[in-house]
Amino acid sequence: MKPWRVTNRLLFAAGAASVAGAVLRKRFGNHYKLGGKTVVITGGSRGLGLIMAREFLRRGARVALLARDPGELQRAADDLRSWGNRVVTVECDVTQRDQVNRALDRVRGELGPIDVLVNNAGTISVGPMDTMSADDYRQSLDVHFWAPLYSTLAVLPEMRRRNEGRIVNISSIGGKISVPHLLPYSVGKFALAGFSEGLRAEVIQDNVYVTSVYPGLMRTGSPRNANFKGKHKAEYAWFSISGSLPGLSIDADRAGRQIVNACERGDAVAIISLPAKLAVRLHGIFPGITASMLGGVNSLLPEPGGIGPQAVKGKESFSAVSPSAVTTLTEKAAEKNNEVA
Repeated sequence: MKPWRVTNRLLFAAGAASVAGAVLRKRFGNHYKLGGKTVVITGGSRGLGLIMAREFLRRGARVALLARDPGELQRAADDLRSWGNRVVTVECDVTQRDQVNRALDRVRGELGPIDVLVNNAGTISVGPMDTMSADDYRQSLDVHFWAPLYSTLAVLPEMRRRNEGRIVNISSIGGKISVPHLLPYSVGKFALAGFSEGLRAEVIQDNVYVTSVYPGLMRTGSPRNANFKGKHKAEYAWFSISGSLPGLSIDADRAGRQIVNACERGDAVAIISLPAKLAVRLHGIFPGITASMLGGVNSLLPEPGGIGPQAVKGKESFSAVSPSAVTTLTEKAAEKNNEVA
């Protein structure tokens, strides 16, 4: 073999080893100790937000919950009362930048500098595209993109100054694969995914690790607080049943632990649940096939009609089909995770 070829191969091998070493150090050599850290969770008063709050507290962190509903916040505070002064709840509309800034100032005053930000607040409207208005898309972007942007801009300077921090953005499998009858939701989650993954590349040099989380179906109990349009009882039925089935959905406590683990490790991406992982891989390799499959799924979902563009909550959309024995796990989760007043 010619000497220059040997040299090139050695240089290539050295370069590859250097890159691999850097990746491994970033991946496995940066475990973040949560003990004594201050964690802010938006949308933290119920569902996945409350579940993550419990998990962060178990690991020794101080936790601040931001949400709009004072009644939900009070019930969340009662749930977490055993943790004493390590919990703060703040009423805040995270789509309003001035409210976000004031809320985070209060958190700093009561718990200290913010070490971890979890952008979890979300909204969801279920129904055919024909029942969705421009306002549905606007609201989804407000909650899923603009709100995380506002909170990120508020905490990032202090994290960079300290050369340390974690930001966790809760997107969705709907932020990887756009799902029929959830179009505004998917649009907002795609926007958050793009922001989150690009942000990580820009701030990792400051030792601030951004984790993009893509949960599949989880048994949090949240369907009863989602919005439903069109034939709302039929929409609620398929949505709540699919989110209740073991194998298709994941236990929410398990999902919460996986997300907090990913935060500690500083993972770039966390796809939660085996079905979600398989769906993302299939879509990445065969996007045409998944598009055709989703088209088939859409043909099985309720047609437009019913209440049309009017929206009602899931708890106003009960039928003989749901709640039922099939949704038992979701109903238990709703009671446990503050989804029921």
